[in-house]
Amino acid sequence: MKEAFLNHTMNFIASNQKNLSEEDREKLSYGLEGLYMNVTKLALIFLIAFLLGFLKEFIIALILFNLLRFPGFGFHASKSIVCLITSTILILGIPYLFTNIEVSLTIKIILCIVSIITFIICAPADTWKRPLTNKKKRLLRKVSACSLAIIYSVMVIIFDGNMISNLLLSALLTETILISPIMYLIFKEPYRNYKKV
Repeated sequence: MKEAFLNHTMNFIASNQKNLSEEDREKLSYGLEGLYMNVTKLALIFLIAFLLGFLKEFIIALILFNLLRFPGFGFHASKSIVCLITSTILILGIPYLFTNIEVSLTIKIILCIVSIITFIICAPADTWKRPLTNKKKRLLRKVSACSLAIIYSVMVIIFDGNMISNLLLSALLTETILISPIMYLIFKEPYRNYKKV
């Protein structure tokens, strides 16, 4: 199905853009493949959330997670199947778990403290494909990510006993996992790539 989509789309574009170089075709093909993988991955995860009766909560958790992900960056799987599995576990599984179990305020506070410390030490976490080499941008992202982690933590405590508290905490923990060196070690990906450029 992926090949059919790529071939059909590439043929359509090639028929309308006669002056595409071979390099442009390769870039376009790579971009289309990434788009296809992201759309199908998200569609599958949305379907699972729908089947679990968890769609509204999942959408909220996904938005909260992406707000943290933008400045914090973090681990990206190099293989699409690994990406699908880790995405399903982290961006669907953790919020689902946290909305179906009761977490005491003490545990929430401990998890928030661990997350804030991890953000201070690890954010932003780059990838080998996108190393964050600009020191000013790295600092700006660190300040933004840490500020958001603190805001999320305060909101987790303020809204304790409410579903939004658990969704905020799940987004915070998901990004904490993705910026920590643990994910990079598990999947044998290089960490702190900006130092290697």
